[in-house]
Amino acid sequence: MARLTGSDGRRTMAAIQQAALQLIYEHGYEATSLRLLAKKVGLHTGSLYNHISNKQELLFYLIRSHMEDLLRSCSEYMDAHASGDSRADVEHFIRFHIRFHVDRKHEVFISYSELRSLDKQNYEFITAMRQIYENRLISLVSAGIDKGAFHIGDARIVAFGVLSMLAAIPSWFKPDSPLTVDAVTEQFTAFVLNGLAGSTPPANSNP
Repeated sequence: MARLTGSDGRRTMAAIQQAALQLIYEHGYEATSLRLLAKKVGLHTGSLYNHISNKQELLFYLIRSHMEDLLRSCSEYMDAHASGDSRADVEHFIRFHIRFHVDRKHEVFISYSELRSLDKQNYEFITAMRQIYENRLISLVSAGIDKGAFHIGDARIVAFGVLSMLAAIPSWFKPDSPLTVDAVTEQFTAFVLNGLAGSTPPANSNP
């Protein structure tokens, strides 16, 4: 994406990225103009085109960068903590998810709320990346069902439900709140694992 190389070009691109995240978070994609972005960064509007082609490319870059970081970090974390124990593996996934996302409030908000603003090709690219992340949890839950550790019906439905619940945390969690990220993580982990364990297998569960 960046057209200027060297340390100055990289610093400017980083500044554009951070300013765009803040502006889109505050005003939305449609209301964030390149003129407003240039003013925020301290550039002439025309100078932005040394770094980006248009606003759509910038939005795609922001969301794609977030998803690449998410997938890479998740793989590294889960590979380092893999145990083969279904409860432990799901617990590690939840811990990773919460800790990764609460530190990226702007990126998370934009990745969900502005997904609709991507053009068709970019939208399909990002949703394919999201499916990779979703499938990791689906696989963990499915493995737990097969091992008898989880007593639920459909791993896919449950995984989507868990991810939807966890996705809301960055919107209300405040780092300076008496409720720490550790406390939030512990409570949500216990809630999800207790729900997965259940008491008896549901009538429509797979054998």
